[in-house]
Amino acid sequence: MGAKHEDAGRFLPGSIFAFDFLSDESTHSLCYRTIFLTGFGNIPMTVQAMKAGAVEFLTKPFTNESLLSAIRNAIERSQAKLENEAQVQTLREHYSALTMRERQVMALLVSGMLNKQVGDELGITEITVKFHRGNVMRKMEADSFAGLVNMAARLR
Repeated sequence: MGAKHEDAGRFLPGSIFAFDFLSDESTHSLCYRTIFLTGFGNIPMTVQAMKAGAVEFLTKPFTNESLLSAIRNAIERSQAKLENEAQVQTLREHYSALTMRERQVMALLVSGMLNKQVGDELGITEITVKFHRGNVMRKMEADSFAGLVNMAARLR
């Protein structure tokens, strides 16, 4: 990686500029939360760091409490991201257990169509739609139809 941000003046281990590290797409899939510490911060640098994904930008001197608070915030964000990713992975696993017809029924139902309309669209009876809907609810482990709609939104 080239030194795009010479004004940053600080290196991370391995001679990577901090902004290059934050901007690297491969780091976004990881659950890193970055706290920027600098002895010479300015507003453009702060904006750039936050846009690149830093959760906090602290300029020296900073208090122990402000650093600890930033660390706590970063840990909480990482935990929330990990929990969300685990939930989405579980939804994907449940969705993969659906048959093609169940996926079709689910997509049409969560788009707002009524059972009868779904049946007409797919050329099946309303009773068959209800049967598939029941299978979808069971396989997706949805407690309610509103919950299924939320699950579908999270899968997008």
